[in-house]
Formats: sequence, C-alpha cells, structure tokens
Amino acid sequence: MPTPEFFYQEMFELGEDDTEYRLLTAEHVSLAPFGDTEILQVAPEALTLLANQAFHDINFFLRPRHLRQVAAILDDPEASENDRMVALTLLKNADVASAGLLPFCQDTGTAIVMGKKRQQGWTHSSDGAPGGDEEALARGVFRTYT
Repeated sequence: MPTPEFFYQEMFELGEDDTEYRLLTAEHVSLAPFGDTEILQVAPEALTLLANQAFHDINFFLRPRHLRQVAAILDDPEASENDRMVALTLLKNADVASAGLLPFCQDTGTAIVMGKKRQQGWTHSSDGAPGGDEEALARGVFRTYT
C-alpha cells in the first residue's frame, strides 16, 4: 500500500472576526527599540486589567451577534413553542445580567485563561523580573469575583 501524502491542516481554522474591540487603556504598555525592531512591553497591571475586564464582560454580556441569533428564533417559522420560550428566557436573562449585578451563568468558580504572545512581546513581574503573566492574570480574575 503506498504511503499517503502528508496534508497539514490547522486544528482550529479562524473564520471572519466580527468582534467589536475597544481600548481599555493606553497605560501599562509601551514600545521599546531592540536591535532593528520594536518590542511591545506589557506591565503586569495591563494583564490584570485585561483579565478582570474580560471575565466581567463574559459573565454579564453576550456578544451582539449571539443575541441577534437567539432573537431570530422568536421569528423563525420552523421554531417550536419550546424553542421560542427558551430563546425568550435567554434574552430575559441576558437583559438582567447586563445590569452587572447577577451574572448570566452561575458557574463553578473555575477560570481558565489561555493566552499567546509572540517573541516581540515582553512581560515582566512587579519586581521587574521577566514573566509574571500567570500571577497578573490570576489577580485580574480574582478581582472579578471579589
């Protein structure tokens, strides 16, 4: 039997990104020259702020596109009464959560953070040593829930 030809495919192929981004702050990040390139320097406060805001938003807001998809169920002629009831309940829960007091989902208290940085991005801990990302991100998650 002949050896099959090798074919590589990325595990998670990215689709169109229609995410609405916003600037949280211009503080705690800077560009610095290094050789013939620029390095993005990120202070731990930036990672803490980012994690805090991200977990807050995840808990209290659904993305507009998701809300539109759920709302479309209400007008879908093929949707059952149960489909419409579930969609309406989700929309009501999203409205309550958007006030920022009761989160959309009562979770288990487990937070999973995954991030990537390239070689032109440097982070440092509060004492100036390289790294410290994990502590800074964990502090941001902690602030969300306390």
